Amino acid sequence: MKQLIQLFALAFLMIIPLQVSNAQSKVAHIDVQKLITDMPEVIAAQKELEKLQKTYTNDIQNTIKELQVKQQTYSADAANQTEITNQARAEELQAMQQNIQKFEQTAAQDLQKKQQDMMSPLIEKARAAIEKVAAAQGFDYVLDSTPGGFVIMAKGKDLLLNVKNELGF
Repeated sequence: MKQLIQLFALAFLMIIPLQVSNAQSKVAHIDVQKLITDMPEVIAAQKELEKLQKTYTNDIQNTIKELQVKQQTYSADAANQTEITNQARAEELQAMQQNIQKFEQTAAQDLQKKQQDMMSPLIEKARAAIEKVAAAQGFDYVLDSTPGGFVIMAKGKDLLLNVKNELGF
């Protein structure tokens, strides 16, 4: 009887690890930030955004230069003008400053919206590729191992190269 109990206990102990190992999920990791920054479409989008930002910056700088020239001209000529003319010129300069500030705000908002519009589909494309590669390789979970993120990964399968291959770069 004692041997039967020992045999039963041994069989039970052998079955438990099998069930536990079957219950474990397969986990992989990927540096999502690196994946996205390496995507050719993202690089092209960033170049386009930089070009648009340079255009806005040049427009703003040209308008500021125009404002400075007017300020200098009006200051030099202020003694020769009437009080009403000087007041009108001061109001004109103030309006120009306000227009520059509004344009800076509008440009910043436009750049932010354009970036979001360009990046959202690319981020979604990367997410879909990650899911496809993870499913093909049988992973239940994929953790984001971006430096500074919430996951510190010492071991595990890195899907970065597989997902880049899936995306064709």
